[in-house]
Amino acid sequence: MVSMARRLLRTKPADEIVAEGGHGEGGELRRTMTMWQLTLFSVGATLGTGIFVILGQAVPKAGPAVVISFVLAAVTALFSALSYAELAGTIPVSGSSYSYAYATMGELVAWVCGWCLMLEYAVSVAAVAVGWGEYLNRFLSDLAGTRLPDAITHSPGDQGGVLNLTAILIVLLATWLLLRGASESATANAFFVLIKIAVLAFFCVVAFSAFNTGDLTPFAPLGVAGVTAAASQVFFSYIGFDAASTAGEEARDPRRDLPRAIILSLVIVTTVYVAVALSAVGAMHWRLFDPNSTEASLALVADRATGATWPGIIISFGAVVAIASVVLTVLYGQTRILFAMSRDGLIPKVFQRVDPRRQVPIANTLIVALFVSVLAGFVPLGQLAEATSIGTLFAFAIVNAGVLVLRRTRPELPRSFRTPFFPVTPILGVIFCFVVMAGLAPVTWLAFAAWMAVGLLAYLLYGYRHSRLNRSVR
Repeated sequence: MVSMARRLLRTKPADEIVAEGGHGEGGELRRTMTMWQLTLFSVGATLGTGIFVILGQAVPKAGPAVVISFVLAAVTALFSALSYAELAGTIPVSGSSYSYAYATMGELVAWVCGWCLMLEYAVSVAAVAVGWGEYLNRFLSDLAGTRLPDAITHSPGDQGGVLNLTAILIVLLATWLLLRGASESATANAFFVLIKIAVLAFFCVVAFSAFNTGDLTPFAPLGVAGVTAAASQVFFSYIGFDAASTAGEEARDPRRDLPRAIILSLVIVTTVYVAVALSAVGAMHWRLFDPNSTEASLALVADRATGATWPGIIISFGAVVAIASVVLTVLYGQTRILFAMSRDGLIPKVFQRVDPRRQVPIANTLIVALFVSVLAGFVPLGQLAEATSIGTLFAFAIVNAGVLVLRRTRPELPRSFRTPFFPVTPILGVIFCFVVMAGLAPVTWLAFAAWMAVGLLAYLLYGYRHSRLNRSVR
């Protein structure tokens, strides 16, 4: 008999994980996604409402040096992105960091990572969907001076809300696209991403037309402390670059394309963020940014730059499209991680059943959509959504550590991408993740601890008993 401790820490061989990739007892996924579709999946998950909201909160902390804050946050994210790129090229499967943890640190750590990802994906997509109605109202108000009733754009108990129908609507729209197939979803996402990049490019053109170099002086009025404080805040607008790694079993050439897509998406997003931040602080003095009115910060800059209101309408439309793209890509990622966990026996088999015609996990997608719709439609998420950040950072730390472990335990594995400056890069990745986690609010840590306690109970009651790996050693 193998002791319980050894079972909990037993790893699943990386080559076995790769061999199982693309199929399970319930059917096989279809490899249709190109490198650019994978890249735009990560861009779609990352480039959401963050830039529309976070800039207004970060500028008062750093002044014009907020541009440096975005660069520092990008460097912090890059450490983890490089580790994701190496593991995605080595273990190109749907499970993302869950599968990477299974191959490097064992089943219990893999379960914890998967459980963190459930929190990150499900709650974050619900929170984003909840905000869609507000941005839709902003767009309708700017366009036609009308708005939808609070009863259907807010959750119960939140500003007169009864049922957040707009949140449910955007989740159902994304679900419909996902059920049509991975290639169709990727095409729709590419369309959404190109629109929001075009809108942000439009903002930059408008803002640069009113650029005043005097607004950049002094460049760092609040010093280094302000720059680092803003960097910690804007870091969360980079979360999502790992989305491509969840499509490992539907990529045409995953070993080549996944690492490229992850790194390229981070480069694209960083370029957009820096351009938007620089044009914004050059077009409007940093003291005019109101941290209490962040939703319209970009629209306000554009309106002031032109002396008209029509640019704000275009910016509001961009925010509406940005949310649709995030909901689509994050829902997709959630279903593929659950697919991998189900294939390992840690959650019920229904999550790995693939429709033979469309080659997508239909039951899995519908269950996730139902759960997210209930969260988004009925639950005022509030600060609970902040707990997604800590779950994401914990998963990032595991991936960085996984690179260190796999290089030592399986140096012979074929790697299409190797993290540069090893082992410094993944070590810095782990350190930076825990530094950012340490700065989160105590209520976020409490929510995370409660979620972990529930997850460990679920693993002991179901996952441990049904694990395919554990059954094979009895």
